[in-house]
Amino acid sequence: MNYRETLDWMFTQLPMYQRQGASAYKIDLNNTIQFAKYLGDPQDDFKSIHIGGTNGKGSTSHMLASILQEAGYQVGLYTSPHLKDFRERIRINGKEISKKYVVNFISDHQSYFEENHLSFFEMTVGMAFQYFSEFKVDIAVIEVGLGGRLDSTNIIRPELSVITNIGLDHTEFLGDTLSKIATEKAGIIKNNIPVIIGRTTPETKKVFTKKAKACNSDLYFAAAYEGALCTSDLKGTYQKENIRTVLQTITVLRSKGWNIGEKAIRNGLNNVITNTGILGRWQILQNKPKVICDTAHNTDGLKMVLNQLSEESYEKLHIILGVVNDKDLDSILSLFPNTAAYYFAKPDIPRGLDEKKLREKAENYNLKGKDYNSVKEAYNAALQEATSEDLIYVGGSTFVVAEII
Repeated sequence: MNYRETLDWMFTQLPMYQRQGASAYKIDLNNTIQFAKYLGDPQDDFKSIHIGGTNGKGSTSHMLASILQEAGYQVGLYTSPHLKDFRERIRINGKEISKKYVVNFISDHQSYFEENHLSFFEMTVGMAFQYFSEFKVDIAVIEVGLGGRLDSTNIIRPELSVITNIGLDHTEFLGDTLSKIATEKAGIIKNNIPVIIGRTTPETKKVFTKKAKACNSDLYFAAAYEGALCTSDLKGTYQKENIRTVLQTITVLRSKGWNIGEKAIRNGLNNVITNTGILGRWQILQNKPKVICDTAHNTDGLKMVLNQLSEESYEKLHIILGVVNDKDLDSILSLFPNTAAYYFAKPDIPRGLDEKKLREKAENYNLKGKDYNSVKEAYNAALQEATSEDLIYVGGSTFVVAEII
């Protein structure tokens, strides 16, 4: 198989949560553990940082990777989902895994995948760990896919663990309260491994404190960070929270002997996009009209992004909106302004919610607009309607952003 055929096989033969939803979610780590053993436990060959949380874990992962690169380390970075190309998920010093490596890895182990019914995410995690092992990274920043306790990435023993924050998302798997979700996220806390916590609430803080104590793990809160905050090329006021978490994490890494200077911190934070290739975080695609896209897709994330959007200056706001079909629409749609013009579209994945259903539901919140057959059609319509002084926002789903970047 060539690269395109390999990806088609990966996407269609094995379940992929981001595309299919609940049917692809695995509830234990047995497959991952056995696959890692089959590969020779490559996750034990390199140092790592494990990052979970409801929102901000992607930005936090990329910021940390950028700083570590500036400090002179060979840095692996594993994130999900991808926006444009599968290879975005696995990088070393910002460079994507090669097409050849992806093709060869799948070809070499295809019979194992089929015999053992591995999920898309399980085999992708194994690929990342094997790649980082073979290329001898000094440290890898590993982002949790979904949850924490039962996530395929949770077979590593990291230098430290980071949990950015807790919000209501994926409640069908993780629980319907902040406390229950925090318990699942806290599953990445391991015995005698320091843990850094970003934003907390009284109920989530209680969960993390109890888990850290049970694991004899030193517990650090980003809110306790006393140094000055640095700027970053990742824009959006909501990034300040992630920056604080990153700086607290760097402080703990330094205490463990990692050589990370102030210059590396400043340069790392101001060159995240260049160093890591991150996309879709308050990304400005053009000006006049100004077009901003963001991958925020749950209540907690959208609150922060829409608050940032309200601080922008424009004559009229145009919003291209699409969501997946397992979202709590009432909690999401109630956040959006009813003064904007809406362009509803279905993300081009099986989980995408029909654009007509989205428009009908949005009308209950006095969100007025038209539905379109595709995200690109909606985007082109907004560009035609908007004047140079207007603002176009694209969001609601990672997959909507992916289609127009």
